[in-house]
Amino acid sequence: MNFTSPFSLALYAILALSLLGVPVGQAMIGGSVLYLYLKGMDMGTVAEQLLNGTYSSFLLLAIPLFILAATIMGTGSVMDRLMKFCNALVGHFPGGLAQVNVLQSVVFASMSGSALADAAGSGKLMQIMMTKDNRYTAGFTAALTAASSVIGPILPPSIPLVLYALVSGTSIGYLFIAGVLPGLMLGAVQMGLVHYLAKKRQFPVEPRVPLRELPAITRDAFPALMLPVVLLGCLYTGITTPTEAAGLAAAYALLISVLLYRSIGWRDLYGALLSSARISISIGILIAGALVFNYVITVENIPLTLSGFLASFDMSPLGFLLLVNVILLLLGCILEGSTIILVILPVLLPTGVALGVDPVHFGVVAVLNIMIGLVTPPYGLLLFMMTKIADISLGTLVREMVPFLVVMVGALALVTLWPDMVLFLPRLAGYTG
Repeated sequence: MNFTSPFSLALYAILALSLLGVPVGQAMIGGSVLYLYLKGMDMGTVAEQLLNGTYSSFLLLAIPLFILAATIMGTGSVMDRLMKFCNALVGHFPGGLAQVNVLQSVVFASMSGSALADAAGSGKLMQIMMTKDNRYTAGFTAALTAASSVIGPILPPSIPLVLYALVSGTSIGYLFIAGVLPGLMLGAVQMGLVHYLAKKRQFPVEPRVPLRELPAITRDAFPALMLPVVLLGCLYTGITTPTEAAGLAAAYALLISVLLYRSIGWRDLYGALLSSARISISIGILIAGALVFNYVITVENIPLTLSGFLASFDMSPLGFLLLVNVILLLLGCILEGSTIILVILPVLLPTGVALGVDPVHFGVVAVLNIMIGLVTPPYGLLLFMMTKIADISLGTLVREMVPFLVVMVGALALVTLWPDMVLFLPRLAGYTG
């Protein structure tokens, strides 16, 4: 590699701008402009790629709509009702509130699709509940909250899987349903670990909710629990496109919050719209930067070069996936997940497909990798967020995080080695890959 080539200088510029605090999306646009200038190419290509990439993709509209649905459901009383439902189901198990923490991440998956949003929202609430009266240590609670937050983006609706569908051309419907079993398995292994640690450390158990109260609690939570059912039902029956399903999810969230639960007013709705707009804009800028930089990568012919390089090692599909696991786990420690999906995966995917790796299986494995990277020391973004939320040192959090990393990496290995677990439900829905 020529370290003074236009491409190398563009990478240096992106790195320097990022270190100076410039958002990654804008840094990628700046580096791409520098590359086109040094190559003597028309710098108007940047605007062309931005417009063609963002305005020609109907799928991109699904992202702000999913975010809006999540924000609306998180604004009213939906979260409280779902939390009561989770507590009624597993609160009386060993490590009661810790079990609730994991289950609520599974249930709340339909409300976010983002690990960072889960940790900042319902995760913060669980941190307060579990550490009250010193029932659980702040370090364990923060580690559990961080670990359980990675479950949501594997289950539908998943913003990372929407982004992967954007760059890979894979069906978002098949990707959503492919994430169901791996997401549930991730929740199951975490709950199993909590059960083991609860017995070992004598964690408290919550009082069992009387059986006569369960119907009322379930009835209160049922409309919110139906959101993913409505979403997936519309997708797989062909009633709506993914973007239309996202719009339906937002409308459904608004209807049950306003008409059924009557838990939000005009001021709350305005705040939800403003919050979702801010999040959508930040993701949009990142996507725009990635689209421009991906053009640079294509001009440099990097995907074909990398494909030829890896092909020279005569790798098997499994060997390639194991290599990708290592690469993405390392990158996940230092890069934001959306950046990896938009910039790194388009480079790796052609090689995988050429070797016979199924693109749906690859997408689920990659997203699970990236999510685990968020809680992997030393630079996992969720770790830094939880140290601030829990007001603890990074060392304390990392010590408590180790057992969760072990079981999550074990789950990742199973998903990698057993493609049929990922592809079983999509094939039932008609997928032929």
